[in-house]
Order: sequence, then structure tokens, then C-alpha cells
Amino acid sequence: MSTVASSSPPATPAPAPSGIPTQTPASARARRALDWRVRFGALSLIWGFSFLLIKVGTDGYAPFQVTLGRLAFGTAVLAVAMAVRRERPPRGLRTWGHIAVAAMLLNSLPFSLFAFSEQTIPSTLAGICNATSPLWGMALSLVALSEDRPTRRRVAGLGIGFLGVLTVLGVWQGFHGLDLAGTAMALLASLSYPVGWIYLRRTLAGTGHSNLSLSGAQLLMATVQLAVVTPVFTTLPAHLPVVPLLAIVALGALGTGLAFLIQYGLVAEVGPTTAQMVTYFIPVIATAAGVALLGESLTWSTPIGAVIVLAGAALTQSRARTSRRSPQP
Repeated sequence: MSTVASSSPPATPAPAPSGIPTQTPASARARRALDWRVRFGALSLIWGFSFLLIKVGTDGYAPFQVTLGRLAFGTAVLAVAMAVRRERPPRGLRTWGHIAVAAMLLNSLPFSLFAFSEQTIPSTLAGICNATSPLWGMALSLVALSEDRPTRRRVAGLGIGFLGVLTVLGVWQGFHGLDLAGTAMALLASLSYPVGWIYLRRTLAGTGHSNLSLSGAQLLMATVQLAVVTPVFTTLPAHLPVVPLLAIVALGALGTGLAFLIQYGLVAEVGPTTAQMVTYFIPVIATAAGVALLGESLTWSTPIGAVIVLAGAALTQSRARTSRRSPQP
């Protein structure tokens, strides 16, 4: 899921230390290119299958319980990674206050909304709704003060993406057979991500903390938030269904913890632009998984609308070409 669907998006990696050669043998370059493509494919699969895992998890547990388990296991993975790399958690009450807000916008709220939405809508539709995050980000840039000023091409992408959403929802049928509440929650979850990214960039960028440290702290705060909320709105299950429990463990350890570590490595190796392309594979995998493994129905408007949404999202992320090329790292 966008960037989804993990923790905070990693910032642009720092330049390599001096002394590292800029040229490598052809065999080493080829091997490294193969490695990042394999990891890119693994990340696409992990995030694509996350919506199936949410669906399976909510078959046996309440949505808040699914989210709490997801965050707890994801936090455990990042805690181990921080211990191995000897990363220290952030310091300062002000910093932790910003982390708490980011945790709510990027983790607690969207994870919970997706879990609630998949009680009434297919995992395929939830995965497609997740792909609208770039569209929401573009819309926010039109109404909020942003240094990332919109261009005509990107505004056109917003319009195309909106038409794609209407196609997925089957607007000409009057939304017949569609659960509006569940769909609205999934779209609101995708909106929460760009809001959180904007907040994170304006409050925690340049603090000197590593992405791993900030994201580990962010998941920890989100876990605390759900640990407070979950007992208030849910009761302990009478029994522990094994398959939904395993789905929650995989969702947290793989879809949240491991997925962030893979994403961070991709950003550091191939750059944020290439790593961000994983967003366009997630709904395809989520749809295939939902149809093949869960037997979810699929009308013609869903894949057609998804393609239109992804085309619009791609345009909103495009940049006009400049005459000068930036130097290669």
C-alpha cells in the first residue's frame, strides 16, 4: 500500500561517503540491478497481498484488533533492525509530539479505516482506493501552500484519476450494489497518507534522525495509540482463530516492518522516483489476489477504472523535462 500501506516515506538518502568509487565493474552493476528488481517485485507482492491479509484478519478479529496486531508486529521488526544497526530512538518531547501526530495520520488512522472498510467491500476495491493517494496529494497541493507547484499536466492527471474513480465505482449505475460507507472509509484512508506526508515533511525533516529511527518511533507511537483505543471499543475474542491470526502476523511483520526496510533500501539504491513506482503495481496484485484466492467478483468497470486511476496518478507524479540533466551519482 502506498507507501503505502507501510510507515513514513523515506526521505532522499544522504550522499555516499567520500572514498566510495563512482564506477563499478559491469558484472557488479548487473548483479546490483538484478537485486533491486527482485526486491522491488517482492515489495510489490507484499503490499499487494496486504489487502488480502486485512480481509482474512477481519474474518476472525475486530478491525481495531487487526490494526493493533499489525502495528505491534511491525514495530517488533523495526526494533530488531534498530538494535542490529545500533540506532537510537529520537529525543525531545517536541519531536515525540510530532511523531505522535504523524503516527496517527500515517498508521493508526489509515490502517484502521482500511480494516473497517474491508468488512463491507472487497479487498480488490480497497487496493484500488489505495492507489488514489497520489491524486489526493495533487488535490492538496492545489488548495494548500506547497513548494511543489502543480503543472497543467499534473492537473490533467488529477482529472483523469477522478474519472477513473467514478468508473471503478460505476457511477452510471447509481452506485448500485456498492457499500458507500466502506468505500468512503477506504478513500479517506488513502487521503490520510498525503496529509501525513505533508505534516511529516514540514515538522520532522532535517531533524538529524535517521529514517529508520523516526519510523520505528512512529510505529511505536501508533501501537500505543491503538493499545489505548482497542480495549475501549472491542472485547477479547472468545477464541483465537488460527488463520486470521497468522494473517495479522504476516501483515505486521511483512507488510509493515519488512516492507519498510525493503523500501528504504530501494530509495537509497535507485532513488525515490523509481522506488515510488511500486505504487502502480499494488492494485494489480491486490485485484489478482482477491479474485484468485478469495473468489471476489470483478466487473469490467473495476480493472478499466483502475487503469485510468493509475494513468492519472502517474501524470500527477510526472515532472516536466528540463534541458539540463542532473549529474549521475
